Amino acid sequence: MRWVKRHILPAYAILAFCYLLLPIAVVILFSFNDPSGRFNYVWEGFTFDNWVNWDAPPGIQSAVGKSLEIGLLSTIVATALGTLLALAIVRHQFRGRGATNMLIFLPMSTPEIVLGASLLTLFLNRQIVTGFGTIFIAHVMFIVSYVVVTVKARLIDFDRHLEEAAMDLGANEWVTFRKVTLPLLAPAILSAALLGFALSIDDFVITYFVSGPTQTFPLFVWGAARVSVPPQVNVVASAIFLVAVFVMIGNVLWGLRARRARESMPAAVPLPETLPTTEPA
Repeated sequence: MRWVKRHILPAYAILAFCYLLLPIAVVILFSFNDPSGRFNYVWEGFTFDNWVNWDAPPGIQSAVGKSLEIGLLSTIVATALGTLLALAIVRHQFRGRGATNMLIFLPMSTPEIVLGASLLTLFLNRQIVTGFGTIFIAHVMFIVSYVVVTVKARLIDFDRHLEEAAMDLGANEWVTFRKVTLPLLAPAILSAALLGFALSIDDFVITYFVSGPTQTFPLFVWGAARVSVPPQVNVVASAIFLVAVFVMIGNVLWGLRARRARESMPAAVPLPETLPTTEPA
């Protein structure tokens, strides 16, 4: 019974993890399928042709390019804005701070179909033509919230004494931010950027409302699913997932290396309370 109690929780965690990864494993497996028909639903044979000719279906290359372009641009802008917002909320007292902190969570808690319809109404009332620009605005809007939450969690446990020590040694505010604050926040910022990019490239509901004639990869999959499901869809999805996993592993290793470097630094030697004095000759 002691052996069972000691191993039941790890076994449950492994089973839950496998359950979560099972659909992703099916997507990767069927990227190597060789279907005889238009739908990639039944396993019929193994082939590498899908990966070699990933851009064979008409329109998939343009859709993937639009998704990557919108995802990169919106992630960069949202990460910069979200990091500054997190710094302002955590470190500064200003009128409306509580309301700002509450409004940050509204895009996360509001259903996407409501956000999409509301944004479409806003753009139409302002006579803004929907397309690439409106998708970019919408993605920045809902990514910012996730960036603020991620960076703010790191700032709460941030050791302000490191910044104070840098300023005591003569560094100004900008140098302290660039040399001390930003490197220590970099793992959290990168994690927030990865999360934002995944949300942007995966979004369908909001993008569907504000896309206009622009077609992203989720919209391409939705449109193609009515007539066919080519295995190249699985190839693109698998490639995006594998790249995200490798970047995430690199981010974790980077964070662990930075933590070990901080822990290996020698502790500061405390100064004596009174300085020794020399007797005059």
